[in-house]
Amino acid sequence: MADPALKTLTTPELYRLLEPITTPASSPKAKFINWGLSYECAPLAVFEPATPEQCAQVLELARREGRALRAAGVGHSPSDLACTSGFMLRTERLARIIEVNSEKRYVVAQAGVTLSALHAALASHGLAMINLGSISDQTLAGVVTTATHGTGMHFKVISTHVLALTLLLADGSIVRCSRAERPELFTASLCGLGATGLMLDITLEVGPAFRLKEKQESVPFGDVIRDVDAIANSAEHVRLWWFPQADVVRVSTANRTDEARNPVGSFLWHSLVGFHLVQFLFFVGIYLPFVNPWICRLSAWLDRATTVTVDESWKVFNLDCKYPQFTTEWAIPYENTQACLREIHAWLEHEHRDPAGLRPHFPLEIRFSDADDIWLSPSFGQRTTWIGIIQYKPYGLNVPYRALFARFEAILARHGGRPHWAKSHPLRAEQLRSLYPRFDDFVRVLQEVDPDGVWRNEYVERHLFNKEVDGRVFKRRK
Repeated sequence: MADPALKTLTTPELYRLLEPITTPASSPKAKFINWGLSYECAPLAVFEPATPEQCAQVLELARREGRALRAAGVGHSPSDLACTSGFMLRTERLARIIEVNSEKRYVVAQAGVTLSALHAALASHGLAMINLGSISDQTLAGVVTTATHGTGMHFKVISTHVLALTLLLADGSIVRCSRAERPELFTASLCGLGATGLMLDITLEVGPAFRLKEKQESVPFGDVIRDVDAIANSAEHVRLWWFPQADVVRVSTANRTDEARNPVGSFLWHSLVGFHLVQFLFFVGIYLPFVNPWICRLSAWLDRATTVTVDESWKVFNLDCKYPQFTTEWAIPYENTQACLREIHAWLEHEHRDPAGLRPHFPLEIRFSDADDIWLSPSFGQRTTWIGIIQYKPYGLNVPYRALFARFEAILARHGGRPHWAKSHPLRAEQLRSLYPRFDDFVRVLQEVDPDGVWRNEYVERHLFNKEVDGRVFKRRK
């Protein structure tokens, strides 16, 4: 139930109450820039609450002022998902671990906690997340609300591990939901894009801490595409990094193990060459595009050795994203994997043969996930192959990417692709409705719990409600 005492406060009193946690638009600190340095916004004000009560006060102010209120975490999403022209609520101070239950294997944490902090808290109790994506520099709420995924044919998106949520709804009420309690709101919120309400805390299923033994080897693309089904099923967690100009795929297979830690790292590759030299060469490639294919071939050659590492699960799951980047990632039905990869291969071969063709960076990342029942999850109702492409921004500089991504997305769309919600994509409501059988149920729940659109931003209005919002309104020009 909403706090009735808030209604008795005058608007000036609310402003004074919130002054210690408010950054006005006139302050340089009010500007929000995402990690990829690709999107930015200047909210009317930025609030940094530390308690649910302060969150409710910010919401009350937004309602009185007729402003949209957008929650934002660390800004790792490579899209304008967190951007707003209204009020912004930053969640960095809402990062407390509330409870860790080793016996029943769950954790209750505030939604602004980063995965890195969560790993440390769980490890101290002999626990770990069941599966994980490629990074931990993101908030738990960000992972849940975008159906972020790891990889593994028998592992679902991370949102499926959520047992319960506590939400601050647009009317000021604080509610708890789960599969047994307000199940439609719960299911909608598991990939709700931050539009169903503000996540205050999340109850997450976890498991015993474990180590992974990962083998990486370089395999010709032709062999991988021929045996992709066998490779995808060859280990608990399989991911592929495709170096297209070298026609080579780096195959990673990882299984749980009791072996002693044996981390593998190389200063030469991971720091001197893999980071500094490659970034410099990408910078040269901005002005001399013919260099880009040779960077890929050099990197594939330097990273050709077979390696085996044993380490704590999150250290194997995670990888270094290196530099700011543009990226898009789509999920296709698993049965379309071979056909889709063959078409991408043919397209990139054509670009390579054309002196004026597009020059993509590398690698293309390919991962897998099991089917789930979350309404807007790209894996809804289907075992899924995720395929992502990137263009790095050396030293933060812009690089050409729009034509490359448009052609990539057109291929993925032809194979039944659904875009990753955290990443930029061109689809609107009519197209998304055809891809998601429960799309209208999701929209219905949004309209029920937030009829005035307090929790919506330009991204949500554009993609879910067909509002005329320029997809480049928050694009960073530098």
